[in-house]
Amino acid sequence: MVSSMSPTYDAVIVGAGPNGLAAAIELARAGLSALVLEAEAQPGGGCRSQASTLPGFVHDPCSTVHPLGKSSRFFRALALERYGLRWVEPSACVAHLLGDGQPVMMERSLTATANGLGGDGAAYRELFEPFVENFDRLMEMILGPLRWPSDPALYARFGLSALPSLARLARQRFRGEAAPALLAGVAAHAMLPLDRIATASFALVLGASAHAVGWPIAAGGSQAITDALVACLRDLGGELRLNEPILQRAQLPPARAYLFDVTPRQLLAIYGEAMPERYARRLRRFRYGPGVFKIDWALDAPIPWRDPRCSRAGTVHLSGSLARVSEAEAAVHGGGIAGHPFTLLVQPSLFDPSRAPPPSHTAWAYCHVPHGSSWDVTGAIESHVERFAPGFRRLIRARATKNASQMERFNANYVGGDINGGLADFGQLLFRPVVRLDPYATALDNVFLCSSSTPPGGGVHGMCGYWAARSALRKVFAKAPASELDAPRVMRVSGEQRTAAE
Repeated sequence: MVSSMSPTYDAVIVGAGPNGLAAAIELARAGLSALVLEAEAQPGGGCRSQASTLPGFVHDPCSTVHPLGKSSRFFRALALERYGLRWVEPSACVAHLLGDGQPVMMERSLTATANGLGGDGAAYRELFEPFVENFDRLMEMILGPLRWPSDPALYARFGLSALPSLARLARQRFRGEAAPALLAGVAAHAMLPLDRIATASFALVLGASAHAVGWPIAAGGSQAITDALVACLRDLGGELRLNEPILQRAQLPPARAYLFDVTPRQLLAIYGEAMPERYARRLRRFRYGPGVFKIDWALDAPIPWRDPRCSRAGTVHLSGSLARVSEAEAAVHGGGIAGHPFTLLVQPSLFDPSRAPPPSHTAWAYCHVPHGSSWDVTGAIESHVERFAPGFRRLIRARATKNASQMERFNANYVGGDINGGLADFGQLLFRPVVRLDPYATALDNVFLCSSSTPPGGGVHGMCGYWAARSALRKVFAKAPASELDAPRVMRVSGEQRTAAE
């Protein structure tokens, strides 16, 4: 125990990101008292909204598009709509721009997407259809720690397609340029070179999510997700304290269990020599990935895309062919940056007018940069956008930028600007932060990790916190975890995917 005093709380959770709040909620659902301590004045971690540029303009400093948030079994079981959360779905999920400016569209409809891929349409549909039709079962098996799958046949089929590199999967499945380019842009969210093993898994999960639940945004900003989680926690009797940084274990109030929504680096700093050396040594080997450089824009009007189909998509990849995306990601891992970096752009105010005073709009973009970089990539990103949207620069009323080092100052979990909570290569995708039967438990009996540095990793879904809380319920409280999640199933409607909630 941290203190010999009688515990004031059953559990103290450090960090009020989506995973920390999810852990607290799951413990409160089991009837335990839970206190969340957050270092910042605003809860949410990477799931916040702020007026970063001008008054009246709502920006999300990190995540805006939440396919795993809408599909999260935990979030759906909490019915966060009762607390004001409303999902807004763009007309199309992704527009991926090829070198000539033509977009390849990832539509909500699997059929419509396949029809736009020419001769590769049938192969694309054959690849995704089993995972879209069985989406809930697939997510149940992969959004968590390694365990025996509930549907071994589906899991094996997914594994056979997910384990190769994206580059290899594209060579095996497709003949044209469009489908490989589209999936390369989606796989690049992993921030890995696309010839690395298992990079195909990111394209499959995010692609299947697009066709099963969409790539939605939260009305009013990503803060709406956090606000709903906080309201749910308080409804269950949990507490949240802001402006309470925890830098050493002596600052922790007495409790029976401690759960940390932090990365291994912060956990080691808090516990110091109290952490058994063998486990500490393994945590010190945890690897962090590249950083990001991000720009938020306040615009006088929507982005004037040369091809108007781009205005239908919430997310635009300004990325080119598979070879071009691969080159850009390899350059970052080599310590540099490509002339045309992989650029991910989001334009939320096209679909959620509350983000900006009319007729103004908001948009943001980021590119990947070497870990810890202080480079300013504003010019490269804005010239990249201008190439496909002539006149874009004239619309910029204000901008706010963060380099990789500043991203870490904004959120201590973004070590070196890594927004994924650690490198997500094959080893650390399956086993994070260390190889351990229970990855959430640490070498201290009542201390647990619940951040994106644990399975299933990055994204706003709360599942890291959910699984960590279930571990604490078993190991500290000898308590059967709260009832299994009861979430709506995806069903078929007129040949396309819809959820029961819709």
